[in-house]
Amino acid sequence: MSIRIRLTLWYVSLLGIVLILFSAAFFGVLKYSLTTEVDRTLQERAQQVALGIQAQNSLDSILSVGGVTLPELDVFSSRSIFIQIRDTKGQVIKKSSNLLNFTLPLNQVIFTSIQQEQPHLKTFPIGDVELRLYSVPIRLGNRLIGMVQVGQPLNEIQMTLQRVLFFLIGGTIAALVLVAFLGMFLARITLRPIERITMTAHQIVSAQDLSRRLPVAGTNDELDRLSQTMNSMFARLDNFFRAQTRLSADISHELRTPLTIVRGNLDLLGSGMLGEADRADTIGAARSALDRMSRLVSDLLLLSQADAGLTLKMNMLELDGVILDVYQQAQALSNGVKLKLGRADQSQVYGDEDRLKQLLINLIDNAIKHTPPGGSVTLSIHREDEYVLVSVADTGEGIKPEDLSHIFDRFYRVKGQKRKGSGLGLAIAKWIAQAHNGDLSVESEPGVGSAFILKLPISN
Repeated sequence: MSIRIRLTLWYVSLLGIVLILFSAAFFGVLKYSLTTEVDRTLQERAQQVALGIQAQNSLDSILSVGGVTLPELDVFSSRSIFIQIRDTKGQVIKKSSNLLNFTLPLNQVIFTSIQQEQPHLKTFPIGDVELRLYSVPIRLGNRLIGMVQVGQPLNEIQMTLQRVLFFLIGGTIAALVLVAFLGMFLARITLRPIERITMTAHQIVSAQDLSRRLPVAGTNDELDRLSQTMNSMFARLDNFFRAQTRLSADISHELRTPLTIVRGNLDLLGSGMLGEADRADTIGAARSALDRMSRLVSDLLLLSQADAGLTLKMNMLELDGVILDVYQQAQALSNGVKLKLGRADQSQVYGDEDRLKQLLINLIDNAIKHTPPGGSVTLSIHREDEYVLVSVADTGEGIKPEDLSHIFDRFYRVKGQKRKGSGLGLAIAKWIAQAHNGDLSVESEPGVGSAFILKLPISN
């Protein structure tokens, strides 16, 4: 089911609930109001008849004559209001002419209420018509002389309520149908930009042209933010695939070169034309090329394992001791660059010793590669609040500002560098730092040098 249809169904359902509740409340209030009006009319007519009887009879006349003079009931009745008078025994002694041969009903409940001098109001079903009947006692002096009954059929009210109910049901259905069409139209207009975004995104994917971007209307609404987010995603994907393409070419080149060296040296060894010294040099060159290939494959394998959730071997470590070991191991990499050991505060961290050493060796090796002979690389460690900061600072060529934000990206290589690696070393270092709940950052100034700073939480 499409979003457009779901939105329309939501519109219709919500409006339907509101209209049904409103209609039910309106119908109930109208029915109560009409019934109350009928009751008020019946009570007024009954009161008028009772007062008429009392006005035409006095206590003296009753005592002398012994009877009750009853007023003309047609004066109080109308086409839809019927009146009759019963005596204390329940016998009809007078009724309005519009009753003809019909008599207003009397049951034991009404008779008992009148004997207790209490009025009674009730609806009686008579055939297909409901009759609203009000019965009230009549008193002359201190004596109960009978009751007045005033009735009115409710057929007119029922017809009015039926017409109102038909109007409410018909109006609700018409409103829901209208809202359904309007909802579909509005949903189509609202979702049209999403359809354009979807179509453009499909075209980008189908054409494999990640350089294209979705249009941004500039309204800064949800759709604009969606387009901007997807454009950012396409930009990152474009950069990633470009980096992968470059990496594939670079890896092919990196592998092709040592393989060519190994093959050439094996051919020389197989020719039997080399002396003992030359044979040793050839074997050494082949071994060096194989080591180069091994490092590249190892880096790729490590990143693949990291993506799959590689588990580190975490232990409590004396970080200053780890730094000293790395410093001693890195002496063999100096290549004319002076390696210095700076401040070394004692600190304990919870980490994987082998991975931390790999991180620091990567940083030192990277610093040496980009520092000319005669320059220096300084390794230092100091505490700061709840963290320990390990710094690898060099006096090399530095990093350009436009490269700083990408320096830890996988496969990223700074353009124009004479000495190129696989573009994986710093990405591996960054991952190791984050796997220790830490971070790795860089500060650099072209022509002055760079400082890579590893930040790790201190363990107590």
